[in-house]
Amino acid sequence: MTLSLLDWRRRVAALYTAARAASDAEKGWRTWRDGRDELFAGHPDSPLGKEARDRFEGLPFAPYDPALRFEAVLEPAEPRRLELPTESDGVVPLHRIGRVTLGALGPVDVWWLGGYGGGLFLPLRDGSAGRTTYGGGRYLLDTIKGADLGGTGERLVVDVNFAYHPSCTYDPRWSCPLAPEGNRTAVPAAAGEQLPPGGWY
Repeated sequence: MTLSLLDWRRRVAALYTAARAASDAEKGWRTWRDGRDELFAGHPDSPLGKEARDRFEGLPFAPYDPALRFEAVLEPAEPRRLELPTESDGVVPLHRIGRVTLGALGPVDVWWLGGYGGGLFLPLRDGSAGRTTYGGGRYLLDTIKGADLGGTGERLVVDVNFAYHPSCTYDPRWSCPLAPEGNRTAVPAAAGEQLPPGGWY
């Protein structure tokens, strides 16, 4: 099981590497989408429950919108610490390291996940949450798990078309950190992964 999870993470990281290397952003997004469908359908560490996997025909996504891809400057924000309780890793500290502005969606906080190695974490709960997307929000970046679209200097590539649901969306056996207050906006983002009619379970 441990090596299976390692394989999952390697494959996810490879999909983001391919997306960063693509000749254009939409082509990279399509490669990433196709790869996710393949992982969800056939990998032993797919977050889907058995019933959902049996009827799986692909993850639903909104059409690609190039206006929702940003090379966003990491702007200063007052330091803040949150502690996220998890079932397997105990309490995981989150440190706010700045903020990025995503067009009409407005400013959202960028976090550094504590613990060994650390990583960047950018969740988003937009106005579509609880309707066409998961009520707790989606993830845009989670570099510990390979979800990284790159950037240069003080800029981060944040593409809302790559917004994906956390594992707890697909099966109740999972728990996951949800978007805190500074990562919530009432503006809907008609992009990224959507919920199927009736949800996953």
